[in-house]
Amino acid sequence: MKNVPYRIYLDEKELPKKWYNIQADMPVKCQPALNPQTHKPIGPEELSAIFPMELIKQEVTQERYIDIPEEVQEMYRSFRPAPLCRAYRLEEALGTPAKIYYKYEGTTPSGSHKMNTAIPQVYYNKKEGITRLATETGAGQWGSALSIASQMFGLECMVYMVKVSYEQKPYRKSLMQTYGAKVTPSPSEYTKAGREILKKDPESLGSLGIAISEAVEDAASRKDTSYALGSVLNHVILHQTIIGEEAIKQMEKIDEYPDMVIGCCGGGSNFAGISFPFMRDKIADKRKTRFIAVEPAACPTLTKGKFSYDFGDTAKMAPITMMYTLGHDFVPEGIHAGGLRYHGESPLVSQLYHDGFIEGRSVHQTKVFEAAIQFARAEAILPAPESAHAIQVAIEEAKKCKETGEEKTILFALSGHGHFDLAAYEAYLSGKIGDVEYTDDMLAEGLKCVPSIECPSI
Repeated sequence: MKNVPYRIYLDEKELPKKWYNIQADMPVKCQPALNPQTHKPIGPEELSAIFPMELIKQEVTQERYIDIPEEVQEMYRSFRPAPLCRAYRLEEALGTPAKIYYKYEGTTPSGSHKMNTAIPQVYYNKKEGITRLATETGAGQWGSALSIASQMFGLECMVYMVKVSYEQKPYRKSLMQTYGAKVTPSPSEYTKAGREILKKDPESLGSLGIAISEAVEDAASRKDTSYALGSVLNHVILHQTIIGEEAIKQMEKIDEYPDMVIGCCGGGSNFAGISFPFMRDKIADKRKTRFIAVEPAACPTLTKGKFSYDFGDTAKMAPITMMYTLGHDFVPEGIHAGGLRYHGESPLVSQLYHDGFIEGRSVHQTKVFEAAIQFARAEAILPAPESAHAIQVAIEEAKKCKETGEEKTILFALSGHGHFDLAAYEAYLSGKIGDVEYTDDMLAEGLKCVPSIECPSI
């Protein structure tokens, strides 16, 4: 008889009422975002061209907790709280003394954690009279989430989907279109940024940097349109902390606390969402928990990138932020974890990594799929390729516990299911997926485009 249930739930009444803002507790604050033209700290009036004022306030506030609006809570209640699961069968298969838990975000309408920020972003935009949103998407999880949320609130949605993912994951496109979104492969002919890329490289696979350029240009050119981003920015990270806030309550119910928290990391929202509420204790020096951000070896932003000011997009239209970057011109290989192919990293995650609160680890995709299949066969959930990065490292850490005999408690974020990623699994099972290494020569070339900007005095 198991002394902890397979799934630990919260009652609807226990749904967190506040998001946690780690900016209030960071020992070293992030450098300010800069205007892409003037390279001076960017002000609210400049950001208001693409964002509603409430999200701009959330971007810069130092308040520790932000109330979740009742209308957003009501939408959350249709799929939250999400379950915390004990991976008993995986533990048994590994023969490890470690206790493995995962927070499962695949129960949302879009099948991933992205709904946690899509709903409040659409809500705040509607409150300020915006009727249309423009966005980019990598693997399609964010585009799907924003499409659904836009339909919930009656807004139009335009999605620029990275071309390689548009071709690899056609059913993500179909899902977005089902909810009324217009979807185009990026780079596209719809924007100046897209046309310029296609002129240089008609066969461009696209990148998140390019797709962001197109979405920002779209939003800036229309008064009825705002830009919505699914990761990286502070307000997005803020919304995702509902994951970790729930996980804390669930672990308290079984008298547990993690020795390590693991999440896949592309722009940082999934990793930050599960980890930042727990990191609150580490910053206060109450806990010695390890936090491990896992990224693809083909896009090793934290583990190989440069901590520097850089543009958030290829066309240099988005704000410049201090972050770990591979260079804004970076166009990654067509790996199947499309949500992790961004050239930069969340400024919040970057600063905390720089200050030693976070560990980084890069992994190859063949090992990632091997871990994904092992997990699926043990736990009966098919993980998204992005989430499988966290699974691989969780398995590695559990195996170390077997070697040392330590009974560590491991928590990782299973940020979404892989039902729309079966083409990737088919490619892996038929031996068509290989590993891609981002070499030092590639890094040196990529970093040539990073601007030389000194931190402004504030």
